[in-house]
Amino acid sequence: MQTRSKNSKGLSLVETMVVLALLTSIGVALSGMMQFFYQKNAFLLEQTAALDNARRSVLDAIHSIREASYGNDGTYPISAAATSSLTFFSDLDNDNSVEKVRYYLSNGTLYRGVTDSAGTPPSYAGRPEATTTVAVYVRNATSSPIFTYYDDSGVPLSATSTNVAAVSAVTISIWIDLNPNRAPNTFNLSETVTLRNLRN
Repeated sequence: MQTRSKNSKGLSLVETMVVLALLTSIGVALSGMMQFFYQKNAFLLEQTAALDNARRSVLDAIHSIREASYGNDGTYPISAAATSSLTFFSDLDNDNSVEKVRYYLSNGTLYRGVTDSAGTPPSYAGRPEATTTVAVYVRNATSSPIFTYYDDSGVPLSATSTNVAAVSAVTISIWIDLNPNRAPNTFNLSETVTLRNLRN
């Protein structure tokens, strides 16, 4: 019978177990790092998508507000103005018919409602409102209103009792945070617009 030499190459059972333990530890660490990487990137992609959608919607809102005009029923261009809502009239689709437009915040989501007039004489009363989402994860606090109004001298109007006839410009400011418990911090989208059809 042949016996193995003391100098023969190979791993003992203990050495093999040590190598397997090291490889397992490295595999677990790499797996955790990859999982963290994908979770972090998924969050950032979702945050970026939410910001991009909100940015486009805010620019659309700015254009609509700039073109505010008298309603088909003769109503003044701005119907109601508050810190988290704004109702005005504008021809959104350039069809020579003015729509009633309402932006409002509800449970952290900013919505836009559009109502077409109908009848003779034209009326918006009782007509259905088509609602779309403008921005989600909106985190505006009481001290940071979504809508701020200014008179023709640039002086801010009262946040509690805005005189719609005095409104000459509007600032939209939205704070967005996908998850308040995680970084990055909130992002602010802010634009100011002058109502073109109300200039003196």
